[in-house]
Amino acid sequence: MDYSYLKANYEELIGDIRRICKENNRNFDELVLVAVSKTFPPEQIKEVHSLGQSVFGENKVQELREKYDVLKDENINWHLVGHLQTNKVKYIAEFVSLIHSVDSIKLAEVINEQAEKHNRVIDVLVQVNTSGEDQKSGVEPEEAEQLCEEISLLKNVRLRGLMTIGMFTDDEEIIRSNFRILKNLFEALKEKHKDFVYLSMGMTSDYRIAIEEGANMLRIGSAIFGYRNYSKI
Repeated sequence: MDYSYLKANYEELIGDIRRICKENNRNFDELVLVAVSKTFPPEQIKEVHSLGQSVFGENKVQELREKYDVLKDENINWHLVGHLQTNKVKYIAEFVSLIHSVDSIKLAEVINEQAEKHNRVIDVLVQVNTSGEDQKSGVEPEEAEQLCEEISLLKNVRLRGLMTIGMFTDDEEIIRSNFRILKNLFEALKEKHKDFVYLSMGMTSDYRIAIEEGANMLRIGSAIFGYRNYSKI
């Protein structure tokens, strides 16, 4: 199958991110791009990986596990970017590079327990609900500091920063406000947490705003792989 469009999409995206960084006095090399490959087959992931993309994100544990098994020889850094249930941590604990969606101490403790079984330290981000939407996971902004303190006491979990999902809206000021809440939290908490590095925010629809507001980790899928046909899932 011809996957030449993936190369075109990827190069266009990288060029756009570079342009936005230059316009905002940001260092492109300090940004981490997570290629969100949910619903797309291993062949397409392999193609994008061949272009130099090393970090891929999946939303669902089963799909992540299946793709890891198929592509385990590809030296891919796998991120879990979707909601994670405690009873599914065991399926990814041996290989996942970063979990973006920790929103409770219970979940963090299970990750810690599974990491210890595999003699690993697993990197995590605390997900914060900055949009106030009931359907979204994440702790409330005012609860983030306490959760970070509790997670920092776990030996086999390393707290690396914060993640949020901006509101799905055409109002850029609302999205910008969501991202600013996370950036302010990040700045306040990184003084206490020495391993705080990542500010994960921004997807295909709003990565420009995210970069402008300080994101250094972007989770982008559609701009690379194309739009998903969820009816096939």
